[in-house]
Amino acid sequence: MIEQYVWDLRDADETKVAVVGGKGAHLGGLSRIDGVHVPEGFCVTTDAFRRVMAEAPSIDDQLDRLSRVDPDDREAVRTISAQVRRTIEDIAVPEELAAAITRALARLGEHAAYAVRSSATAEDLPTASFAGQQDTYLNVMGPTAILQHVSRCWASLFTERAVTYRQRNGIDHRAVRMAVVVQRMAFPRASGVLFTADPVTGNRRVATVDAGFGLGEALVSGLVNPDVFTVRDGEVVARTIAAKQRAVQALPAGGTQEVTIDARQQEQPSLTDAQVVRLVELGRRIEAHFGRPQDIEWCLVDDGFRIVQSRPITTLFPVPESDDQDNHVYVSVGHQQMMTDPMKPLGLSMWQLTAMVPMHAAGGRLFVDVTRRLSSPAGRAAVLDVMGKGDPLVRDALETVLDRGDFVPSRPDAGPGGSPAGGAPAPLENDPAIVAELIERSRASVAALERDIRTKTGPELFDFLLAAFEEHKRVLGDPLNIQAIMAGMEATWWLNDKLYEWLGEKNAADTLTLSAPDNITSEMGLALLDVADVIRARPEVVAFLQDVEDEDFLDELAKVAGGTEARDAIEGYLDRYGMRCVGEIDITRPRWRERPSTLVPVLLDNVGNFAPGAAERRFEEGRQKAQEKEQDVLSRLRALPDGDRKADETKRMIDRVRTFIGYREYPKYGIVSRYFVYKRALLAEAERLVQADVLPAKEDVFYLTFQEFHDVVRSHQVDGRLIQQRKDAFRSYQALTPPRVLTSDGEAVTGAYRRDDVPAGALVGLPVSVGTVEGRARVILDMAEADLEAGDILVTTFTDPSWSPLFVGIAGLVTEVGGLMTHGAVIAREYGLPAVVGVAQATRLIRDGQRIRVHGTDGYVEILP
Repeated sequence: MIEQYVWDLRDADETKVAVVGGKGAHLGGLSRIDGVHVPEGFCVTTDAFRRVMAEAPSIDDQLDRLSRVDPDDREAVRTISAQVRRTIEDIAVPEELAAAITRALARLGEHAAYAVRSSATAEDLPTASFAGQQDTYLNVMGPTAILQHVSRCWASLFTERAVTYRQRNGIDHRAVRMAVVVQRMAFPRASGVLFTADPVTGNRRVATVDAGFGLGEALVSGLVNPDVFTVRDGEVVARTIAAKQRAVQALPAGGTQEVTIDARQQEQPSLTDAQVVRLVELGRRIEAHFGRPQDIEWCLVDDGFRIVQSRPITTLFPVPESDDQDNHVYVSVGHQQMMTDPMKPLGLSMWQLTAMVPMHAAGGRLFVDVTRRLSSPAGRAAVLDVMGKGDPLVRDALETVLDRGDFVPSRPDAGPGGSPAGGAPAPLENDPAIVAELIERSRASVAALERDIRTKTGPELFDFLLAAFEEHKRVLGDPLNIQAIMAGMEATWWLNDKLYEWLGEKNAADTLTLSAPDNITSEMGLALLDVADVIRARPEVVAFLQDVEDEDFLDELAKVAGGTEARDAIEGYLDRYGMRCVGEIDITRPRWRERPSTLVPVLLDNVGNFAPGAAERRFEEGRQKAQEKEQDVLSRLRALPDGDRKADETKRMIDRVRTFIGYREYPKYGIVSRYFVYKRALLAEAERLVQADVLPAKEDVFYLTFQEFHDVVRSHQVDGRLIQQRKDAFRSYQALTPPRVLTSDGEAVTGAYRRDDVPAGALVGLPVSVGTVEGRARVILDMAEADLEAGDILVTTFTDPSWSPLFVGIAGLVTEVGGLMTHGAVIAREYGLPAVVGVAQATRLIRDGQRIRVHGTDGYVEILP
């Protein structure tokens, strides 16, 4: 019979987390796996914890204070959490609870030695491991000592590290309960940790075993370096045997102590290869049971393994699902679209439905499977060329996989070379009317969408949207659209290659593209300078904006002197650009029109940092620089052998790049414009579901796929548990860093810059906009928190078009993600900002306020003393 306060571990399983906590649930599940031996024991349930907490009403006030503390205020967290722990430890264990624990001990052996281990309900979960957040006590003997240590485990729910961890992960302190596992002590000859996937690379086919002599505390505490064994396909493929001078062993009277290992044993392996392989086989069995890679704590007792804990490895990036067992190589879409944050399910499915190629979701991100294209010589060359021009790190990562020789299957090219049926399309003329026609086509398509969607509701809306997605793809796939995009990019590459070859000048196209016409993204940044001109002349408006906190401030602005004109200027800006936002490829992200306060800090910076008329002046200065550069380049070319031909070819390419490079940004603007129309219609439908009491909040639909949303509209039924699971998963995805390249084995391949031409200590990246600039680094992760001064250098993770308004006020740019033709690079060149992108961990290695020097021509960043 299962008691309310004490459960035998064998009565627990993964469905009983609420009763026995994460550790207890996992141990119960482990005990049911054939061939897996778990030391016997019992669990003091969360009901017991609730019973004890009820004995101290003062805890409620303490938890209220704790919930209001900033997690970065370490002193306050330390003080209040210590008070909570003292309160819990001072509570006498109620008589009926103490009796239940004593009865369980009598069944197992009252005088045996036990491990007393915390087991919180928010612990060892698929989305958050909480490893090391609560306490474990080893070799505890006697009922009195065990009751005392159970109380300590309850109190350890409020260690400083556990409290901070919960606050940073958005977990309510009151929502977590503590159970306690009491297990018979194992006295091992060796112990350690098994990872059923490589914790560094993520490779699911590779297992890693860390092992040492005695109890595992020696490894956990860092007392000794472990022996490390790497196992692949049932074979030890690498081993490092450490000199293990110390170990932790149990004392006969209870407790543990450090001991010195005999000198003759110190460099002996703690496990044989056969034992390592056997342990990994057990790990694979455990992994199969739980359905995901595991971090397993084990002991070797009398040549048999005991498993004392297993938790999911929460740091691994998930692998896209596949309907076969073949090898696959995936390339990150986020690194191409300048949005590596996780997307919510509706955002993922909408991008998949409107994308031109199939995309696979994993970890809240999207990936494209390039395996088939890599398998043939021609396809491989084309993929590597395109990827290399976009992001050299992606190319290097793909080459790393290909160099292994056996991961990507080889197949011959599909057929003889040459143009596809019908021949190659005729090259475009350098005619600005082509760009004007394409822009008008896009505008007309969006206008038709806005007109036709107004009357659509319910299931009819979703049928309409599916047809609209086909129109969306038709506009994007228009051959003329693709030709115009490629014309500007190819002309840029031609100019950079030829002018370096002929004149020895790096990235000459950067200057030649300054203030190119028809660039909707650079126009967006300059247009905000024009809005700042309206505001600057009205001091009351400036003062009002400095205190803006709510999103309805535009209504209030009209009541301020000069506010009507300022509001009209901001509204006009939002009419043209309000569909944009950071991470705009995710339809669920709040748009500027929905959250206009995002623009206020940038507007105020523009007011303070620029004089009236700055937008027009900047554009004209860029145009003149480009013109002067053109004249300089052409005159130098004509002085060369065969110079007239070279100059004539270069002139055609300069005209071509200036005709088409600005249009490179417009298709994205068209996509995002359509997305905002889709979003408003879908949110109106979600609001109807709220009014019908189907959903508690309209934003809940963001955690459904498009098809699931459609089903809810048809059935008026929704699975609330699914939405909560998706919210938990999304929160966990935010802690993951997506790889540029991911294999079906789960290996994250990051790529590297293989260069030796940069100064020691410099941060290497991709040069995307020429020039060198020195200034104060402003590390900004949220555009709404920007506080820039003239001469500052923006350092951030990635920039999509929504960041462009910041570009007018900075002197240089450094990003962790990006390529030669991605939006941040294009706009940096447009504004003449030295820029280096693809700088690994730039936002961590560069501190806010440090002085740095950006070498935009050569592709590196120096941190200055």
